[in-house]
Amino acid sequence: MNKFILKDINASFESYQQLIEFYKENESKYFKTIEISFEKWFGANMSSVLGGILDILSNNLNSIIIKDIPDNIQRIIQKNGFLAYYGYPKTIDFNNTTIKYQKLKPNDGTFFNHYIMNELLERSELPKMSNPLKKKIAESIYELFANAKMHSKTKFVYTCGQFFPQKKLIEITITDTGIGFKNKINSRFGRDLTAIQAIEWAISTGHTTKQGISGGIGLSILKEFIEKNNGKIQIVSDNGFYQFSSNGLVKKSFSLPFPGSIINVQFRTDDIFEYGLSDEENDESIF
Repeated sequence: MNKFILKDINASFESYQQLIEFYKENESKYFKTIEISFEKWFGANMSSVLGGILDILSNNLNSIIIKDIPDNIQRIIQKNGFLAYYGYPKTIDFNNTTIKYQKLKPNDGTFFNHYIMNELLERSELPKMSNPLKKKIAESIYELFANAKMHSKTKFVYTCGQFFPQKKLIEITITDTGIGFKNKINSRFGRDLTAIQAIEWAISTGHTTKQGISGGIGLSILKEFIEKNNGKIQIVSDNGFYQFSSNGLVKKSFSLPFPGSIINVQFRTDDIFEYGLSDEENDESIF
């Protein structure tokens, strides 16, 4: 049996690195039992990332056992439904702090859009925003989901979120286990982009790998809202880490590649301002 402890996992460069290392230690194992436990902290939205990794390892005919979970961690990842995939009963989220763990097929776009609007954007903890702005933010997040399908050839998309009342944050995390931005773009266009360059290419207006369609990830409204809200967008693909926030850009490289892509969006809930579009009919900038 192979035993592993995941320590203090949250949406940070160091935590993504730790999960990548866990995956790389186990990617070549077949017919093994892999036992995982947690220590100190596990941000429930990171169930999205761990779920994708564990499915890859399960596909290699390994058995996954999750045990020795601190009570505070076990409660929250039972409430969001993640542990139900590993033999634990579901429990009711009476405090309504979780955004359910979902394992979706890439063609489940309609369900995903409904999930984002109802599980995330209608939450009372978020800053007040007009319905047209909610719609535009939902479209931006949906494009992140659609981009995972388009660029990665993934079989599933894993999504999960969490409201952290003490930190005054809501995070939503979307993970795929496909070929990633770099491999798709370089193969499609005969380029030799690094992982970070490929992420930047994919989120640029007008760029797409799908023939006959203009586009790219429509992040302009989402990025503008994130900047005003003091939130954060993170994208992980291959060995690239890209983070946008009101503090500017952070671009780093991991020592090893992640087997797919991760998109994490963070909103602050202590924002007292109300938001709308300056021209609600023409989808112009946020006021």
